[in-house]
Amino acid sequence: MTSKVVRILVAAVFCLSLLATAQTTPASNAAIPNAPSSASATPAATGTKVGTINIELAVSACNEGQRDLGTLSQKLGPKQTELKSLSEEIDGLKKQLNTQGDKMNEDAKTTLVKQIESRQKVFDRSVQDAREEAQSQQGEIMQRILQKMAPVIVKYATDNGFGMIIDTSQPWPQGPVVWYGQAVDITQPVVEAYNVKSGVPAPPPASPGASKPTTGAAKAPATPAAKPPASATTPKQ
Repeated sequence: MTSKVVRILVAAVFCLSLLATAQTTPASNAAIPNAPSSASATPAATGTKVGTINIELAVSACNEGQRDLGTLSQKLGPKQTELKSLSEEIDGLKKQLNTQGDKMNEDAKTTLVKQIESRQKVFDRSVQDAREEAQSQQGEIMQRILQKMAPVIVKYATDNGFGMIIDTSQPWPQGPVVWYGQAVDITQPVVEAYNVKSGVPAPPPASPGASKPTTGAAKAPATPAAKPPASATTPKQ
């Protein structure tokens, strides 16, 4: 679902959110291990279990994440349609050059080549702008939700005897976790707990005939979209 930029943003916000929670949560809710020690700091968690959570998936799979990322996807739909149309136009011009280029005079061929180059530059700029816009808005959504989800993660972990929670958003070897079992993954229960706390209802199922706009070929990558929660607790191997 998400790009390297978004993953870095999510990881940074997660750490900051947990630190803030550790400094403000009452002692009865426990805190984050290794939080700065002071008279007002919350005691370290006493659990000994190590758990995992896919932060990106938890944020995008919760009802609020599905709702807001779905709204973003619809908002970006017209831009994807525009990019697809431009991509198809460029492909058509290239096909024309390949099939008719030998029969054209030099002026006509030069004009067609310049037209292709001009359209390609516009397309490349538009794709970059669309990607940056999507990443920025997706990052804002994930940051906002994660700030509210962090206390839920802390409470679930401490209530269930976990002394450490590791993010598995990135698979090995990009991420630090080589393998983990379903029994230690808390993604799904955290999503369920957050859904209760947020009060946001589950989004209605998509109609059978509904389809999301996509961009043409591999040259126009679609903007990021939320991942379904089906793999929330699937072990990585």
